[in-house]
Amino acid sequence: MNPAADNRPLALVTGASAGIGLEIARELARRGFDLVVTGRSDRTDTAAAELRALGATTYPVRADLASYDGVEDLWARTRALGRPLEVAVVNAGIGIGGVFADVDLADDLALIDLNVKSVVHLAKRVVADMIPRGRGRILMTSSVSATQPTPYETTYGPSRAFVYMFAESLRAELLEHGITVTALLPGATDSDFHANAGMGATRFGDNSWKNDKRLVARQGVDALLAGKDAVVGGDRATKFAAFRNRFLPERVKAARHARMARPS
Repeated sequence: MNPAADNRPLALVTGASAGIGLEIARELARRGFDLVVTGRSDRTDTAAAELRALGATTYPVRADLASYDGVEDLWARTRALGRPLEVAVVNAGIGIGGVFADVDLADDLALIDLNVKSVVHLAKRVVADMIPRGRGRILMTSSVSATQPTPYETTYGPSRAFVYMFAESLRAELLEHGITVTALLPGATDSDFHANAGMGATRFGDNSWKNDKRLVARQGVDALLAGKDAVVGGDRATKFAAFRNRFLPERVKAARHARMARPS
């Protein structure tokens, strides 16, 4: 235990065992936060050890947030620390690539359980904890995919669109309570996300052209701590693409995404 723990603010980061989530946790550790970090695999413990090396007191929790009991267990263990939660990063999520008719229904429903249901569930607990204290910051990971149709990722894109609108809606409710909600919309990022989604044989399977996940995480944490409503994570081209999506017809955006995501 870090003897200075009581003087450091506490942050919760879900999906922190790899990818953008781990980079967000690293950013917060460097900025003086202690951390509750979650993931489903033993990489959660490895990530926690890395974060301790950055000076953070770290509490790893292995939990399946796609289940009701997993979210409740995470929240109970966070509350049991007896420390106020200053930051919650609701980042855990999965993708599924492929032809919708061919994807198993159970896989689509599992995506919805994690990307949508667990976000609402955990946010409900976090908000109820922060309101009485009149302070707190929440970061929710959405995606640039929230701004366009996503054929061949047919449930993923809409799940991220939900998170984006949920974050913006919740923000409007919570500002009067001294709580900010920020949506992070990363573009394609150099992580294992698309490989894990079974999209290795698509244009998204190539990480050589994607955004640096460290940059995306830094932009997300900067926006979180500044209290911004949303930030597109990535380089100038990514930010321009998200801006352009405001004006392009849905059929044009759908056709463009299909070319990138269609299985070969």
